[in-house]
Amino acid sequence: MSVRLVAVEREVWSGQATYVFARTKVGEIGVLAHHVPLLAELVQGEMVRIDSTTGEEIFAAVDGGFLSVSEDGVSILAESAELRDEIDVEQARVDITSDDEATRLRGRARLRAAGHEA
Repeated sequence: MSVRLVAVEREVWSGQATYVFARTKVGEIGVLAHHVPLLAELVQGEMVRIDSTTGEEIFAAVDGGFLSVSEDGVSILAESAELRDEIDVEQARVDITSDDEATRLRGRARLRAAGHEA
């Protein structure tokens, strides 16, 4: 299936995938090819995982947005998104100690996407 991960300022990743995992306001969702159409709001400060058809696992920290499943594939439209190799782990560790809840959530998502549990 075709998958696009798009943030407000750029397309973060696109390609063919076998599986997409995300956390939505109504629970966790796993999407395989031929999934029923749906639109779901993503939880702020969470992680998305995409399993590409080449066997690569793509991890991205996303901050809000929507996941849309249609006949054409899956679109993840996020306020912001960072791939695993773009994440500043040290800054994310600082962020999880912030007094601001949104900053803490973003830091936690970034650590999880980078492979470091928060």
